Amino acid sequence: MAVRHFLTLMDLSRQELINLTNRAIELKQMQKSGKVYEPLKNKVLGMIFEKSSTRTRVSFETGMIQFGGGAIFLSPRDSQLGRGEPIADSARVLSQMVDIIMIRTFEHEKIETFAKYSDIPIINALTDRAHPCQLLADMQCFQERRGQIQGKTFTWVGDGNNMCYSYINAARQWDFKLNIACPEGYDPDPQLMQEASDHVEIIRDPIAAAKGSDCIVTDVWASMGQEEEQRQREKDFANYQVNDTVMSQANKDALFMHCLPAHRGEEVSASVIDGPQSVVWDEAGNRLHAQKALLEFLLVKS
Repeated sequence: MAVRHFLTLMDLSRQELINLTNRAIELKQMQKSGKVYEPLKNKVLGMIFEKSSTRTRVSFETGMIQFGGGAIFLSPRDSQLGRGEPIADSARVLSQMVDIIMIRTFEHEKIETFAKYSDIPIINALTDRAHPCQLLADMQCFQERRGQIQGKTFTWVGDGNNMCYSYINAARQWDFKLNIACPEGYDPDPQLMQEASDHVEIIRDPIAAAKGSDCIVTDVWASMGQEEEQRQREKDFANYQVNDTVMSQANKDALFMHCLPAHRGEEVSASVIDGPQSVVWDEAGNRLHAQKALLEFLLVKS
């Protein structure tokens, strides 16, 4: 059987993603009820971090422990990857030692190369092109709170970055409408927009983009590696804060999401992220359950 990888949401079929979301909800209920379920006994997850993260490391490591397996953390200082070993060589070697690998890095091409030479499943835990694991958690969170996702309207406010890219793919896979409010010069990749043209639309004004939305989503203005652009981005995104005015244009029961960490007073006001429409804490917690469902899908053969 061919090895399955999870580099973007497009690596799975629509039905597989829907099944994953439903399974994540089941696993969450099982874990909260105290049921012990260890399908990955003696399995090992290799975790390669070239970009640091709180939620990604803790959720994957906890998930493997709860599933009866283990996880090994590798930073650039802990591996030959940080000393220039070819990616293909590292992929071939690690494939012989662990059962599945999660990578959080900068260039998307790097994880594609790793997957090409790997004999085991590779999970994208974030690249400059995509953050599919976060979208699994987001879709789970929306379904738990509001039910069916298909046909709903989501609004992305901010940079056309990796999170925005993954929301575009999510709109195609879960079949919802995505409004993208971003300043000129920060648009998502034109080819990706073309591929999803029947699901996505750029609306420059965030207030107009939020009108009639079921969920408003944003992210920091300057991501890791863009710190030198912070001041310019603060100017360019000054009118793109998700605040009470923006939320008032959305449906009354609209949710607010953010992948975290958040900068209150920049991309989102404190009144919104700490307000009653915010589900960011459940969203973050769902990283554990969504990724457990993904690990089970990739490693437990039916």
